[in-house]
Amino acid sequence: MVRVETPITAIAKRWTPSTKVVKRAALSAIMMSVFIIVTGGAVRLTGSGLGCDTWPKCTDDSLFATPAQGMHGAIEFGNRLLTYVLSAAVGWAIIAVSSMKPRRRKVTRLAWSQFWIVLGNAILGGITVWAGLNPWTVAGHFLLANALLAVTVITWVRIGEGDGPARPRAPLPVRRLSWAILATTVVLIVLGTSVTGSGKHAGDSSDVPRMPWDWSAAAHIHAIAAWVVCALAIAMWLALRVVDAPADTRARARDLLVVLLAQGAIGYVQYFSDVPEILVGVHMFGSAIMWIAVVRLVLSMRERGDEEPATLPGPSASAEQRESAQAL
Repeated sequence: MVRVETPITAIAKRWTPSTKVVKRAALSAIMMSVFIIVTGGAVRLTGSGLGCDTWPKCTDDSLFATPAQGMHGAIEFGNRLLTYVLSAAVGWAIIAVSSMKPRRRKVTRLAWSQFWIVLGNAILGGITVWAGLNPWTVAGHFLLANALLAVTVITWVRIGEGDGPARPRAPLPVRRLSWAILATTVVLIVLGTSVTGSGKHAGDSSDVPRMPWDWSAAAHIHAIAAWVVCALAIAMWLALRVVDAPADTRARARDLLVVLLAQGAIGYVQYFSDVPEILVGVHMFGSAIMWIAVVRLVLSMRERGDEEPATLPGPSASAEQRESAQAL
């Protein structure tokens, strides 16, 4: 059977990047994931969500934004173009990871999963336009962008690790606390979409449907979830000092606390100042940074070394058995 050589495998044959180069490639995917979350929020906050009224074209007759669509069309079309920049960053990460020697299959799968998430979210973005900015599809679009962000961060961390089995760096109760923080943060982010989905910034100046509940009540529930995450983060910060956890793990807990305090302050200011667009945009950026901090904290609870070499048969084994073991 003849194997067809793809461009990526051809590059991998001829190029072996350093770990530093691969980590930079993965970092570019993280940065673009955060950037497109923020610019996607800017599209909504400027009322440009239907600046291009169809998809994948911008109008029925034009692939590009037209002068008649004005600034809203330019903003929405510009955000669509950024999807190609994000795809290029993810593609660069895939190429770099695939070119590592020896080949790291699990990390390569992580890198490729970024591509499929980008593709899926692009399609969901098109459905969102077709649905006239239905708040449920808008929320799904945002949540899938956060799923991409999580995978890019995991990929970036895994590049700097070995492929051996995970070894815990903190006692089991502390590790469980980190998973509790992760789970409640997911709930917090989902509840955040219920606030925006029922709130004032529908994404377009026309009559866009909203989620069927009171915006203020949704904001209060979201704030309760934020306080729960803060309480768990404080408990984590204290617990890591009690168990004398590694310095970098304690730093991850500290980083999360700082981000949560800043994010909470912004959230309260925007609520009591009638939700100005600029603060909502800053809050979305803070949400992405918070999510990165949570994922990094969970990953810091374990470490991976190099894979253990296979145990060779003893002297009593035949020469054929020893040669077979050495070949593995």
